[in-house]
Amino acid sequence: MAFREYKIGARLFGVALGGSMVITLYMPTVDMTSVQVTETGLKKQLSYGRIGGFSYEDPFLQGEGKPKTVVLNKDPKTGESMETVEAYVYEKGVPFAGGINHPRILGKGVTELSKEKGRVTEADDSQGAVFLVQRGTYQGETVNYIENATATRGWQPQQVLKAGGDANTHYIGSGKIMFVREGCWWCHTLLPEQTQDWQAFGIPPRLGDFNGESPTAFGSDRKAPDLLHVGSRNSSKEWMMMHFFNPRLVQPHSIMPRFDYLWGEKDADGNPIDFAAWRTAYNKYKDGQTVYPPEIPSYAPDSEIRYLIDFVLSLK
Repeated sequence: MAFREYKIGARLFGVALGGSMVITLYMPTVDMTSVQVTETGLKKQLSYGRIGGFSYEDPFLQGEGKPKTVVLNKDPKTGESMETVEAYVYEKGVPFAGGINHPRILGKGVTELSKEKGRVTEADDSQGAVFLVQRGTYQGETVNYIENATATRGWQPQQVLKAGGDANTHYIGSGKIMFVREGCWWCHTLLPEQTQDWQAFGIPPRLGDFNGESPTAFGSDRKAPDLLHVGSRNSSKEWMMMHFFNPRLVQPHSIMPRFDYLWGEKDADGNPIDFAAWRTAYNKYKDGQTVYPPEIPSYAPDSEIRYLIDFVLSLK
């Protein structure tokens, strides 16, 4: 009798656990995929790529296998001037974002325009592609959609990267990997609350802002400012460099750890970075022996700190 009761209890526990998983995981997913994605949601998923965390293309969270965001003011194919746009470049072999692989998740109107006018279904990740966020009309309603510029304009990934140049290329997708890997979300949130947060950190996001993003990085506890709109509050790359190299340079009582190791071993000129000498010079400044703090090394083009700063500055 006891054994039978044990089996019944175990089965009931399994049913309860399965039901809770359906309620907490499956049902919100169905709800989100039925919501029309916003312009912010499109830009986020196209700049972040397929997965913004651990994935088979980036098992060690190095920021590999992610798209690049390129700012263009000239047509990369003809060289003619045009209105400034952000092009999302997926090089050969880089996995596409969810909205490209599964347009049905984009919501009514966005799905239809992305397939019919944007031709996203013609994109092939084995060959690479370039995408844009465009605005169109569906049944009298203005909506944003994804355009496959490789199919509609003949833009090729390497062509766009060359036209934009390194200065106009941003590693936002790789930067989100750094944000997740370094545990920034342990102290910072990306979710202003519907309270006085509005005055300090900006308006809360909408559900459609997260359509196609995987995973989100809301954060679990706020020990530091919310960062959802930080790029609008502070767009200074120089300030961000100081803050990440040693937060005490800009906030004397900051509890944030240093992230100077993300600079790597060499600076932008290829010279070795002497971290010990820098810290010695900083301690002299902190103790009042010098008037000015030591200069922050310029980061190398392929440094992880560049990725992280690109991501943070994209949060607007």
